[in-house]
Amino acid sequence: MSRIRLGMVGGGQGAFIGSVHRIAARLDNKYNLVAGALTSNPDTSKSSALEIGISEERSYSSYTEMAEKESSREDGIEAVSIVTPNHLHFPVAECFLSKGIHVICDKPLTHNLDDAEKFLKAVEDSKALFALTHNYTGYPMVRQAREICRSGKIGKIRVIQVEYPQDWLTTPLESATNSPGNKQASWRTDPSKAGAGGCIGDIGSHAFNLADFITGVDLDELCADLSSFIKDRKNDDNAHVLLRYKDNIKGMLWSSQVAPGNENALKIRVYGEDGGLEWEQENPNYLILDIYGSPKQTIRRSGFGTLDTANRVTRIPPGHPEGYLEGFANLYSDFAEQINAKKEKRDPDPQSLLVPNISDGIKGVKFISTVVESSTKGGQWLKF
Repeated sequence: MSRIRLGMVGGGQGAFIGSVHRIAARLDNKYNLVAGALTSNPDTSKSSALEIGISEERSYSSYTEMAEKESSREDGIEAVSIVTPNHLHFPVAECFLSKGIHVICDKPLTHNLDDAEKFLKAVEDSKALFALTHNYTGYPMVRQAREICRSGKIGKIRVIQVEYPQDWLTTPLESATNSPGNKQASWRTDPSKAGAGGCIGDIGSHAFNLADFITGVDLDELCADLSSFIKDRKNDDNAHVLLRYKDNIKGMLWSSQVAPGNENALKIRVYGEDGGLEWEQENPNYLILDIYGSPKQTIRRSGFGTLDTANRVTRIPPGHPEGYLEGFANLYSDFAEQINAKKEKRDPDPQSLLVPNISDGIKGVKFISTVVESSTKGGQWLKF
């Protein structure tokens, strides 16, 4: 089967997430990156393209030019990856969706709820497919946790605890002009580009999505307290959120980018009437399962007790770690299955539909918006 012709918007020199997407797209040989509008600076965009093997002819100075020219080529791109700052997600996606080009968009969906609702219409009006890269949903043991929760093995869910602390914004990095992290920090702490939510939008949205993906329970209302510990920082860098789900399920979410000693310490614990489970992103090949009254179980990726849903997205034997890049690649491969199924006029593998979609994206933006509103109102409980 021929590889899917892929383009990219954003992800030029100095951009972290662009290279991650490119590695993910290559890992299972499902895509061929052939075009890009990698930065808003034409010269930098061309030099960035040449570095990663895109010809000068197909390096564009704007995403609008790229969409127009690629859609008119016989060998034009079939899909595009959007790895820009949040405020550009919607206009870029809308442009390509209108040309019938499939869209893979980095999270969050967009930087405000108004654009999220317009985004939904753009997807619904297009014949193209859409995927959102909440990459932790691609981890094998996260998919195993999802199946365990939804099968009822731990009983009716009672409590959900999820956290995502980092430490990289412990100092005012966005003001450190000579720091290599300044570019990433500056737009992530700028409400006009990141949206009203800082930490809660950048990583808190991952924590919320992870809880939603694994448990499938519906959030009813929340109460939030956002903080910005760095003087003159415009967006939050720490978030505490109390969660009330339907059916009397309780939850708590903490995200922080000012927690020294934490790198990417995403962690979730789910407790039900009959047991609980625990998963940590920094130790992703293991899932802890506790059935009340029985010995604690450690389920190893590719080991005994691993379910088909996890084995399907595993490449190598246990003891050889898989993690962040492989999780990202699983989303790209699953989306490739959706694209190929559409081309071949067949139903896709049902497991490929676990890739987050436009509905998941809107839910995430709504979560960020409600958290910000609750905190602004002094921690008021708000319906979700």
